[in-house]
Amino acid sequence: MSRVVILGAGISGHTAAAFARKWLGPGDTVTVVSPDDSYNWIPSNIWVGVGLMRPRQVRFPLAPVYERAGIDFKQAWAREIHPEGDSASTDPYVTIETASGARENVRYDFLINATGPRLRFDKTAGLGPDGNSVSVCTAEHAVGASAALDESVERMRRGERQRFIVGTGHGTCTCEGAAFEYIVNLEFELRARKVRDKADIVWVTNEYELGDFGMGGMHLRRGGYIVPSNLFTESLFAERGINWITRAHVSAVEPGQIQYETLDGAQREQEFDFAMLLPPFSGVGLKAYDRAGTDITAKLFLPNEFMRVDADYEAKPYEQWTAKDWPRTYQSPAYPNIFAAGIAFAPPHAISEQHVSPNGTVIAPAPPRTGMPSAEIGKAVAHSVVDMIRGAAAPTQSASMAEMGAACVASAGANLFTGTAASMTVYPIVPDYDRYPLYGRDMDRTFGEIGLAGHWIKIALHHMFLYKAKLRPGWALIPE
Repeated sequence: MSRVVILGAGISGHTAAAFARKWLGPGDTVTVVSPDDSYNWIPSNIWVGVGLMRPRQVRFPLAPVYERAGIDFKQAWAREIHPEGDSASTDPYVTIETASGARENVRYDFLINATGPRLRFDKTAGLGPDGNSVSVCTAEHAVGASAALDESVERMRRGERQRFIVGTGHGTCTCEGAAFEYIVNLEFELRARKVRDKADIVWVTNEYELGDFGMGGMHLRRGGYIVPSNLFTESLFAERGINWITRAHVSAVEPGQIQYETLDGAQREQEFDFAMLLPPFSGVGLKAYDRAGTDITAKLFLPNEFMRVDADYEAKPYEQWTAKDWPRTYQSPAYPNIFAAGIAFAPPHAISEQHVSPNGTVIAPAPPRTGMPSAEIGKAVAHSVVDMIRGAAAPTQSASMAEMGAACVASAGANLFTGTAASMTVYPIVPDYDRYPLYGRDMDRTFGEIGLAGHWIKIALHHMFLYKAKLRPGWALIPE
């Protein structure tokens, strides 16, 4: 009998747990540890944040799903990894802690760290729902964003003008795509509520150019032409009357005003009535100890608290970054029975070129690895773990971000007939100039379009992936 323990029940952890349970035998156990009692389909938080959906439409309880599937579920925080056991036993274990403060040691044969990110609102003074801006990072945050939007709309209906700021709340943020989707939904919703003429909308971002998205930008095949993503994004914003501030690090969010620094070192400010700004990420702060109780956290994790895996972490200049730097199996180099999946793994470096202001402030996106990449990594890691339980000497599956594509559908509106979408696909996520010397990507699989069809796809994906996540009949046939 083998014991597989998975930390986290987000897209990557939930995917890994579902496939591990499907592929393992009845004598093997799969245990999921998560502090949240529900699964949240995070991409649809955008719609909650503009009032087009309710939290119950993007969340569902985990316990009944896991009970039906034969997966053990422990609602708790993972605190410590003991990969060598302790003085009493060589069995490795994870120490978890419940909301009441009770602690338990959960033994494992294989461990998958899929804890996702810690939302670092604390990195920018006044940032976040406990400060002076709103968020859509969780369903609960999105409810607050929707309420703030309703208040602004009421003010506009009374004749007041409102300024909306959407984007990144720190110079090292990732997930520009989520903020991008929110701003086009916001603009669409203001038009739908017939108050668009009273709104000024501003995009603030750490991207060097619009359309970077933390992937160094891209070239898109569109209408028979190849265009850079900054032109695609600028056109989309210009058509919707959205202004933009690029190369910006938000240093403080005060009531009604952001303070920000631009790449030239200038200190600026911008007034607002409504601000939805995403935080930077870090790992969740897991600690690790050897059998003697010595702290070995640095052996398993980087200073950003994400887990070391089979990547090339050698510091090197941007010109020497290659697709080969990126991990393939997500196995810990220190302990072969430990893996990381989704956001929990430490990237070897950014994808976008890093820029630093004269003041020493880093203003550059971190690499995105949410959604489709997280699910594919979770599935591949689960497959490798199952194969190793069955006798394989090493991981059998790979899921390099330099060998996988991703699709982003930034859909505005949730109605079948009145929405629109900007749809983009990119392959591979990490550019590979050895394989694709001109643009770093396969131009037959990298394209962008704007229209109603992408909107229909987004709605279909919402229902399809929630069906899959609930492990309904045939769930494994739905692609990641």
